Amino acid sequence: MAPGWVVVLLLVRSAVTQEEAFVLSKRCMKDTGTFLWEIQQDKPKEYAVRMYDAFGKMGSNVEAGNVNQPGAPQQCRSAVGPTFSGKYCQVFLRQGAVQYFVGICVPDSCGEEDVKTLVMQSKLQIHEKSMVPPLSPILNNQSTQEMIMTHCSSDRNAPDASDVTYSTPSILCFPQSCVYGCLQAFSLQTTSQSIFNSSSSSTHGGYSSLNGIRVLSLLWIICGHSAQFPVINNLGMPLHVFTMCLTISLISLVPWGPYWFPFIDTMMDFHDICIPWTWYLSLDFQCYTTTPLLVFFYRLYVLCKYIKSFPSHLFFSNKRVFAIVAGSLLLLTTMANSTIVIWTSENYVLDYYVKPYTRYGPFLIGIMTGIHLRTKKKLLLRQKAALGWFCCLSVMALLVGLAYILRETPAYPSLPHALYQALHRPLWALSVSWIILACEEGYGGFITNLLSLKFWVPLSNISFACYLVHPIFIILYSGLQETPIHYTDMNFMYLFFGHLVLTLPLSYVLSLLVEKPYLLLKGGNL
Repeated sequence: MAPGWVVVLLLVRSAVTQEEAFVLSKRCMKDTGTFLWEIQQDKPKEYAVRMYDAFGKMGSNVEAGNVNQPGAPQQCRSAVGPTFSGKYCQVFLRQGAVQYFVGICVPDSCGEEDVKTLVMQSKLQIHEKSMVPPLSPILNNQSTQEMIMTHCSSDRNAPDASDVTYSTPSILCFPQSCVYGCLQAFSLQTTSQSIFNSSSSSTHGGYSSLNGIRVLSLLWIICGHSAQFPVINNLGMPLHVFTMCLTISLISLVPWGPYWFPFIDTMMDFHDICIPWTWYLSLDFQCYTTTPLLVFFYRLYVLCKYIKSFPSHLFFSNKRVFAIVAGSLLLLTTMANSTIVIWTSENYVLDYYVKPYTRYGPFLIGIMTGIHLRTKKKLLLRQKAALGWFCCLSVMALLVGLAYILRETPAYPSLPHALYQALHRPLWALSVSWIILACEEGYGGFITNLLSLKFWVPLSNISFACYLVHPIFIILYSGLQETPIHYTDMNFMYLFFGHLVLTLPLSYVLSLLVEKPYLLLKGGNL
């Protein structure tokens, strides 16, 4: 009998727990009942009409991806009832393989848990019809809605730049030379020359072809962020800190629309970071810390080759062995994460996109390319150069083509998808490294002339500022939208050039007033 009573008690406890989890607060229940009663009258009051009209409704072109139903947040907030005001919330749902959100308008006495209860218990009904209906069975063969989360907008202002504080070391003495140096550092003439100086790459031992590659890569990033957006020492990253303060001040002044939260939330789960797109800076730092170890291995290889030590020479005598072993380890690590997890939009970014082991391959190839360029003793033969160009262009074309072929997410672990995710970044980096190598050794032809144009130099000098600034404009535009954006080719091109035109002048000003003066004060070359 005792086990039977235990089972009964567990069932009762489970039922009580579930009942408590779906209990509405008294005020929310009362205000919601008032709204639902009013909207079903022959002539409902204006506030009820506004709240009802602010609910998201299914639009057309659902098959092409127009599944979100944002509603009208400003109209919802403007509704004022007898004892409450309208509060805009978003309900994130999953119906089969389709994920979408619906904007709803509820009394401001309801919290997020109340909203979840209202939706899950189908309390929001008019004439026995749900105000948050599922997608039509014609469009989706799964009629059951699964709630992912809820999010309600708040009237509280975001923190402004005054909330960000940091300490600076006090300067005990300030000699005349230091004063002159500071004046020179903040001289617009000096900093402008450093940005537009087209001979900087050659005088400082750089490679002119990198200017074009850097700018083209930046344009590709802005293009991608336009479509998808989308702890380092503060004193060592002045432009980073300034951009953060600028971002906070802008965010605090803007009444965000329905696309603000999902835009940031689906990009990456870094809610405590003011500017989430700077994840790449920390990743770059992590890779950079391994550089001494890589240089040590290279020096050890040179030493073993010089002293002809057989056991060591057997392992380090060929740089290809090191590359193959490192590449194999990266492949196995990435394939393990690519085949065990069935990728979805939620875990792709967090579990794959930002992980160091999926980004280290291109960094390793870049280090090996730099070592080769600094230590090479003879040029490539023309036949090898022709073969290299053929392989480079073939690999790039293959990677782009496979991206379209493998764009659908499989419902089961797929070896082709795992191989592509594991190898496409290192192979692309290898192709870019070949372009740099061929251009520097005189086998680039018109590509060398194109990538080495002086036109790229000023854009290359402000590329870091462009990377930090451009998401601000994308977020401002996307966050203020109250209706879905239709991504036609013309709209996308217009957005891209609009973001680019706004980004370039602001990035130039920030580089001129923040980045370049800091480099001069730090003692580095501009």
